[in-house]
Amino acid sequence: MKIHEYQAKKIFAQYGIPVPKGNVAFSVEGAAQVSREIGPPPYIIKAQIHAGGRGKGGGVKKAESINEVEKVTKSMLGMTLVTHQTGSEGKKVRKMLVEEGLEIEKEFYVSIVLDRARACPVIMVSPAGGMDIEEVAEKTPHLIKREWIDPAIGFQSFQARNLIYSLPLSPPLIKSGLTILTQAVKLFESYDCSLLEINPLIATRDGRLIALDAKITFDDNALFRHKELQDLLDPDEQDPLELEANRFSLNYIRLNGNIGVMVNGAGLAMATMDLIKLYGGEPANFLDVGGGANAETIARGFQIILSDERVQAILINTFGGILRCDVLAEGLIDAARKENIKVPLIIRLEGTNVEKGREMLSQSGLNFLVAQTMGEAAQKISQLVKKS
Repeated sequence: MKIHEYQAKKIFAQYGIPVPKGNVAFSVEGAAQVSREIGPPPYIIKAQIHAGGRGKGGGVKKAESINEVEKVTKSMLGMTLVTHQTGSEGKKVRKMLVEEGLEIEKEFYVSIVLDRARACPVIMVSPAGGMDIEEVAEKTPHLIKREWIDPAIGFQSFQARNLIYSLPLSPPLIKSGLTILTQAVKLFESYDCSLLEINPLIATRDGRLIALDAKITFDDNALFRHKELQDLLDPDEQDPLELEANRFSLNYIRLNGNIGVMVNGAGLAMATMDLIKLYGGEPANFLDVGGGANAETIARGFQIILSDERVQAILINTFGGILRCDVLAEGLIDAARKENIKVPLIIRLEGTNVEKGREMLSQSGLNFLVAQTMGEAAQKISQLVKKS
């Protein structure tokens, strides 16, 4: 679950991580009021969308007066902001963050992410703040300092010192830097985050360390422990089909292809999409209906897949373990009749009672293609879409 920068900064402030003075605004009048509360100019106006690269896309502007704040806000609100992370369709700007302008002496990079290979968080810092960290990692990897956090013993003070001393900080800022790193780790662990990023963390000319930008992503699987975070979810930033799938506890992610995919199991879904790509196709979605799928669940899955106008064919790849293949086939037949599917449909079944399930599908009178293997299913559906 992603949140906006202004929301992340409020959480930062609760943990003692310094952030610029400012607040969110939803209108031109609101932006002017925030500017008055901040004090003298300059002001920075930042579009609030769930994507990076806003500055390069025109979503971050400087204003030297309240009148200029109003002009900039008027031009930004309602615009479609296109960045390298939004894709060509962009995202509509509905809110702005108005902040004090600060005089920057130096910029640094700080982040905490999960290192899945080592099964623990890793905290990274770099003196190359404000740049794309991927570019820094590729061209100047020696500029990134890492410390892995052992879950059994936690973040150690010597690790914080190793990181801070790798940055060109003046002595008065070292203590502040140690506090920021320590509190960032506490925040990361307390809220079950999967990402925390400050880019840049700036040293100001008046001798302060401040998180100029803030990004937090929470682990969806841990949200049941943090009910208060539900209020931070912005439906406008969610894909409508993904929101619909969440209502029925379906694991759905919309992608950019034209082949709808329905699978019972996340690992099987990823393998299926890999095979589709191998044979030249493009998946339109990731949809895991789970091991306990029934006719209603499958029908909901069909509805969501078919709501995507780009879908030209559907591949169903299921393994009958918890759910027997004959029961699954019955659900597929009922759902297909109910939804009146008009695009090509290929089904691959495997598992308990698979022969009975295949027989039920072949005798259903519906226009199914039944594949024996995953590879055959992926190849057939990719060829079908190419021909169409």
